[in-house]
Amino acid sequence: MLKKFLVCSIVSMFVLCGVAISSWAADTGPADITLVSTKAKKPAQFPHKKHQDMFKCEQCHHGIADGKQIPYVEGQEIKPCESCHNSEVLADNKKLDSFMKAGHARCKACHKEMAKNDPALKEKGIDKCNNCHVKKS
Repeated sequence: MLKKFLVCSIVSMFVLCGVAISSWAADTGPADITLVSTKAKKPAQFPHKKHQDMFKCEQCHHGIADGKQIPYVEGQEIKPCESCHNSEVLADNKKLDSFMKAGHARCKACHKEMAKNDPALKEKGIDKCNNCHVKKS
């Protein structure tokens, strides 16, 4: 009886740990994010979940080591973009030394490319500023 109880307890512990780990690992961030930059005139509305459904994390996220971009790896801590994209960390890279510039380099370039390749997305105005920088009503 004690042996059966011990085995059940151990199995239960593994199940509970597995559930806890899987729910922790499943944290994919908020569904919608308002991206604010000190240099931008208007914040950008970012449908994070919609992008997650279309792309892999590493297509947008990355890290930095020795001042160089390194690829994202599964489970890597995702820090706010401006923690690296600022004039202190990237003082020698004027094209990416702000969160706004990095967003425009990556996001705007992707939107323009998608609009070029898909007439329906071009029609929706995916490559226009007000697609992300929505005017407040």
